[in-house]
Amino acid sequence: MSSPSMSGSLSKQFPGSGFRAPRIDWLLMVAVLALVGLGTLLVWSATSPRDVLTGGDSTAYLRKHLVNVAIGLVLMLLVTAVEHRWVRMLAPLVYLASVVGLVLVLTMGSTINGSQSWLVIGGMSIQPSEFAKLAVIIGMALVLAERAAGRWHASVGSVDVGLMLLVAALPATLIMLQPDLGTMLVLTATVFGILATSGAPRRWLALLVGAGVTVATLAVLGGLLKDYQVDRFMAFTNPDLDPRGAGYNVEQARIAVGNGGLLGQGLFDGSQTRAGFVPEQHTDFIFTVAGEELGLLGAGVLVLLLGVVLWRALSIAYRSEDVFGRVAAAGIACWFGFQAFQNIGMCLGIMPVTGVPLPFVSYGGSSMFAGLLAVGLLQNIHLRTSTPAPSRYVMPSRPVRVLAGR
Repeated sequence: MSSPSMSGSLSKQFPGSGFRAPRIDWLLMVAVLALVGLGTLLVWSATSPRDVLTGGDSTAYLRKHLVNVAIGLVLMLLVTAVEHRWVRMLAPLVYLASVVGLVLVLTMGSTINGSQSWLVIGGMSIQPSEFAKLAVIIGMALVLAERAAGRWHASVGSVDVGLMLLVAALPATLIMLQPDLGTMLVLTATVFGILATSGAPRRWLALLVGAGVTVATLAVLGGLLKDYQVDRFMAFTNPDLDPRGAGYNVEQARIAVGNGGLLGQGLFDGSQTRAGFVPEQHTDFIFTVAGEELGLLGAGVLVLLLGVVLWRALSIAYRSEDVFGRVAAAGIACWFGFQAFQNIGMCLGIMPVTGVPLPFVSYGGSSMFAGLLAVGLLQNIHLRTSTPAPSRYVMPSRPVRVLAGR
């Protein structure tokens, strides 16, 4: 007789064999792998012509990126396969490790582009704030799951909201001290999304919005933001204020995307990309490579794949039978959704430049590792859901309420 965890994580047995096929979310997996593959080509195209960046080796960044992808996929498979109870047991350790990493960054970290956000270990740069996003999500999910345990009719009260905000407050404070404004914006949107989907009282959501506006205003008026961060926001409102400085990135990104037209100039043939006019194009502005070389259709496919990832994450949250899984999956969807919107928005000039990577597409080990770890957690939650997988994928018929009575 198989254990409930095994029967919940495996699909029906193959006739005449002793093996069981894993019941993973294949549509989510295909969408993520397609994004990773497309991102690999875009990173190669963005870096191959830049001898200053690659040291004359056109495949230098391609090889590094493939190593990051391989490590990330191994991490994803490990999280997918681990027993679900171990995921919850290790959640506090993941949160603690994230906080320790953020503290080490402030004491011995390296400063890049004005932000002290990186640890250099063994020649590899690690950005703990990327892992902090996932740590906050699982930390908030664990708090709510423990609070909801044993209740007949679980509901989110003020104490629950306070504890979840307390979990998010420590990493957020450490991130602001770096300062890493882009990660802070993503983290804030993620926390708000978790509270909204968990059924938190609306007054708390309104208070959170008011507090965010107040803190942002005080940060600007009190001089807490650095000059380059203020310049980025000013360039967002009017790039012509500093066409050779903060407004340069925005203007060049718009030109690159506009050059693509409907079908693009062809992979590895983008004029702006080949000339190296767009700064940080292999990381923060990777979407401009897709827009210029693959055109509106190619960039649209990229956005569509991201949409599939969000859809499957919300579907997993909808069908999960435990509070931890529902909150964690919904939080991951909020994280991926806002970060993708922020990254693509700044490439199109509709969002300020804040330096966040495009999930699964941009170059960067920490971002790739954290994103694929989150996908592994989504698959783990999906495997432990006893509800049979649908024969075809459909949109949820009711909104995600992670604490809805059952």
